[in-house]
Amino acid sequence: MKLTSSSFADGEKIPTRLVLAVPADPGPVTFSDNRNPQLAWIGAPDGTQSFVVTCIDHDCPSAPDDVNQPDREVPATLPRVDFTHWLLADIPASVSEIAEGSHSDGVTPRGKGADAAPIGVHGQNDYTGWFAGDPDLEGEWNGYDGSAPPWNDSIVHHYEFTVFAVDAASLGLEPGFTRDELTAAIDGHILASASIVGVYASNPRLH
Repeated sequence: MKLTSSSFADGEKIPTRLVLAVPADPGPVTFSDNRNPQLAWIGAPDGTQSFVVTCIDHDCPSAPDDVNQPDREVPATLPRVDFTHWLLADIPASVSEIAEGSHSDGVTPRGKGADAAPIGVHGQNDYTGWFAGDPDLEGEWNGYDGSAPPWNDSIVHHYEFTVFAVDAASLGLEPGFTRDELTAAIDGHILASASIVGVYASNPRLH
């Protein structure tokens, strides 16, 4: 399989219209257009009955101590963990493209509804946990919400978009499913996959 995007090139910077937060003046950040990227894929193997799309940031800080704290940076030596930005399952086998802005176009405070996906079934992203306790943003964040790495992080973040071809028309997941639930449901059903990576940083020093 091969995955491409007309919204950004593999290995290149993600445009600001696709991210959740951008540097601001006065800062540190403000919300952006938060549009999902265009994705298209070819070469699905025989037996494919549906597709799954994910977007994972592999560079999320593993500890919050220095995150978004003035007068310091999150050190590059800090171990990193995954942060889920998009889970989309049960995309019909007849579909081979997701249009830019079709699944997210703007920021929805407290998150988009779990049943709001125009194609497929949306899962929950990790902003659900990140915004927990915030009186303005707390809620269940579903579908695509773009990058908003710490504005004082010392490294550029890498966002991996992956499409999986699976041998089941439905994985039986309810809207708002978690990444762990997806991982369990897709186990043994993946026929092929393809990925591209976009990069982004909110730290003005890295722009």
